[in-house]
Amino acid sequence: MNTNNPIIERIGKSSGMAIAIGMLIALLGVLALSAPLATGIAVGSVIGFFLLISGIAQLIFAFKSGGGVWPYVAAVLTLLAGGYMAFNPAVAAATLTLILLVFLFGSGIADILLSFQLKPEDGWGWLLCSGALSVVLGVMMWGQFPFSGDVAIGILLGIRLLFGGIALAMLGLRARGAVNKVKNLAGA
Repeated sequence: MNTNNPIIERIGKSSGMAIAIGMLIALLGVLALSAPLATGIAVGSVIGFFLLISGIAQLIFAFKSGGGVWPYVAAVLTLLAGGYMAFNPAVAAATLTLILLVFLFGSGIADILLSFQLKPEDGWGWLLCSGALSVVLGVMMWGQFPFSGDVAIGILLGIRLLFGGIALAMLGLRARGAVNKVKNLAGA
């Protein structure tokens, strides 16, 4: 990995934050996966607040990394979906499928586009995989296959958060390694 890419340079400078935020998002995914039925039933508050925290973390990361428009798009979509569900739990139960579809497709496409912006840097494939997985989860949610009902909501969202968090943490680790390598070469 080289640091000719300004996004990688910015991520490398705040790689600790990227890793921590990625781990937080992955932890939120594990929490959602550990109780999919409860997560589905408590959709208005639990998932809404998970998305709000994730959106805030993504917005902080987008601001710190200066990675262009796509990280902001993903963060804003996450904040909008989370805010709607957290503060309108009764309405959210009726419209959750549509909200999650927009979130999964939108954030997946944003991740895919950002991954191509980072290509061929190490770690771009993690982001591509996370984005593609999000789009696939959206397709699964649309067709309600092979899951159904409240459990599907918890499982699909948990998987998305888990893999999105892992992708961000791996990108931070790779960027940190690239920056350290360049520093070591410059000092030699």
